Amino acid sequence: MSRLVVIVAPGSRGDVQPCVALGRGLAGGGDRVRLLAAPAFRGLVESHGLGFAPLSADPTALLNSAAGHGWTSGRAFLSGLREVLRPVLDRLLADVHAGAAGADLLLAPTLGFLGAHLGAHLGVPDAELHYQPSVPTRAFAHPLLPRAERLGPWARHLSFTAVDTLAWQVLRPDLDRWRVETLGLPKAGLRGPRRRSAVLCGFSEAVVPRPPDWPARVHVTGYWFLDTHQWRPDPRLRDFLAAGPPPVYVGFGSMQPAAAERTFGLVRTALRRAGLRGVLSAGVDADDLLVAGDVPHEWLFPRTAAVVHHGGAGTTAAALRAGVPALVCPVFSDQPYWGERVRRLSAGPKPLPLGDLDAATLTARLRELTGNPLFRRGAQYVGARLRAEDGVARACSILRPG
Repeated sequence: MSRLVVIVAPGSRGDVQPCVALGRGLAGGGDRVRLLAAPAFRGLVESHGLGFAPLSADPTALLNSAAGHGWTSGRAFLSGLREVLRPVLDRLLADVHAGAAGADLLLAPTLGFLGAHLGAHLGVPDAELHYQPSVPTRAFAHPLLPRAERLGPWARHLSFTAVDTLAWQVLRPDLDRWRVETLGLPKAGLRGPRRRSAVLCGFSEAVVPRPPDWPARVHVTGYWFLDTHQWRPDPRLRDFLAAGPPPVYVGFGSMQPAAAERTFGLVRTALRRAGLRGVLSAGVDADDLLVAGDVPHEWLFPRTAAVVHHGGAGTTAAALRAGVPALVCPVFSDQPYWGERVRRLSAGPKPLPLGDLDAATLTARLRELTGNPLFRRGAQYVGARLRAEDGVARACSILRPG
């Protein structure tokens, strides 16, 4: 009898889409797969033949809430997270518990150690899904504490413990209550559940080289890309791309509500000053600018001259695989980390925080982005390595029994 693999994906599209790719790979090997995500992603999940169970927390609604605006505009990431989740956390935990019913294997992100709790409750194995490096190492600091980078190897190692400890303490009262009242488990206590599960890192060693001090249970598999080979552009987009030189794509993903009208006004001005055509994820059409809306990155990015984005892990990966240079305009969380990785890979210039955007600075960065051949060479080198990998197949081979 085939296993039921339950994948918990409580985030935005950048978190859900890799899980769909991974789920599709597991299903192709004979597993039954159920993916837990926000209702908005039901169509995406089911279109790939996977089972779906809804999670109450809609990431877009949370980011657009008053607490969400405070969270993305400067509040400490982990303490702000509890304020954002507070109104929906009980419902979210109930949804995760219901959605995990019957699982033979649980795959979940590290936040709240949901996989470890549910695995202990159900008596089944779990594995952690990491979208950024989150296992302690002396080689570099935790992506959420970049300042520790300057303090030496032991401070770098401790930065991971600090983030894990704070994250657990922020959510511990609610999760311990859930463990006792719903899961029938004792409280996890001050340190949280023990972490001995396999870790699947859904990124590439071409982007984040594996540190030598990571334990054997940590697997850097490569990215979990979801290719949409059957997708076809509408005539507007097809004709725009054919009508002139490759444009620059500008979009800020789940940070888009924070970007709003003013930001895309600055973008339009800067593109014109730099003499560039643009494809935008929001805004207003013009002769030299097209608002494309929701277009698969894996289709669009290879047809662009460069990409300007917020630094989400998924968008960063898509731009790198396309072999085009990128300017990262981070807002919070791990986005500054990915922007710095792009710079260190010589695939783009120094990150420009979205909050610091102005027309003059963006114009200068766009000229640098598209005019410096070093960035294109760096992006093409990394892109060739990523296109040669199959992260889904590698992850599935690790999860296969025996």
